[in-house]
Amino acid sequence: MSSPRVPAHLARRFTELSAAQVDALAASLRGNYFPRRIWGDVALTGEQWLATPEGQRDLDDHTRRRLHAFRTQVVPWLDSARPLSGARILEIGCGTGASTVALAEQGANVTAIDIDEESLIVARDRCRLHGVAAEFMRLNGAATEQMPELGQFDFVIFFACLEHMTYAERLTAMRSTWSGLQPGALWCSIETPNRLWWFDEHTSFLPFYNWLPDELAFDYSRYSPREPFRNSYRERTDESFTSFLRHGRGVSYHEFELTMKDAAQLDVVSSLPLWLRRDGLLGWRALKRLRKRKHRYEGLIASLRPDLHRGFFQPYLDLIIRKD
Repeated sequence: MSSPRVPAHLARRFTELSAAQVDALAASLRGNYFPRRIWGDVALTGEQWLATPEGQRDLDDHTRRRLHAFRTQVVPWLDSARPLSGARILEIGCGTGASTVALAEQGANVTAIDIDEESLIVARDRCRLHGVAAEFMRLNGAATEQMPELGQFDFVIFFACLEHMTYAERLTAMRSTWSGLQPGALWCSIETPNRLWWFDEHTSFLPFYNWLPDELAFDYSRYSPREPFRNSYRERTDESFTSFLRHGRGVSYHEFELTMKDAAQLDVVSSLPLWLRRDGLLGWRALKRLRKRKHRYEGLIASLRPDLHRGFFQPYLDLIIRKD
């Protein structure tokens, strides 16, 4: 995919790291984020994980690719809905802070929360290296109702985290943030796998996987081509099953209806894939691919609920919804 054109007023705010600063960020990731058990029944040290091809891609993703993707696609998209400069943003699921930097360097006032303290350590280090400021809190996204300032935010952004919550946590998080926003504020989901999509490219790399009941998906995970995921969940215990659910099971418009209102009545301002497609930012090769199988499938499921915004039928639910 070619890089979208970034408006000059956004690009001029990018904060670049020196080679030494990149090394310092990688050291923080190696020392804080990666030394943990990350795969259900399979215990890997950080160095064992980073020795794998997927682990190397994971490190590159955290040091470089996430920030680039957020700057070149997500930030221009969000800014098109409401200017980020001066905006008050609650970022839920900030992880190691690549998205936080991309928002803060645009002049947004960011409050970033995550449940993982090790990720927050890296996020603080990353912001310091980039010379930007953000407020960090260790908090479960389902506990945002404890935040009395919820109604003061212009944006609430769930960044790649709704799919990693349990069902009860997800409903609580969506309901409490939506009800806490003032009219006109924007509620956003980013990089949320769509349960309705036929192929799971997020967790299992299997077709129809997110359509399966959770118990069947747990047992069927051994057929995944993704290592070590396929070897991770063999004995079903409460602990392993919760770990499995947190690996990511997808979300669909049904949760939006349960926690907000009839999805057909939601004021969906924009969908990132449609915004990129509309503005011709994907490039002709990507558009040609979209006209084939993926585009046909999107059209099929959209035709079954023509009353809903087409953003609910993309592979990922990248949505901006205005509170009315």
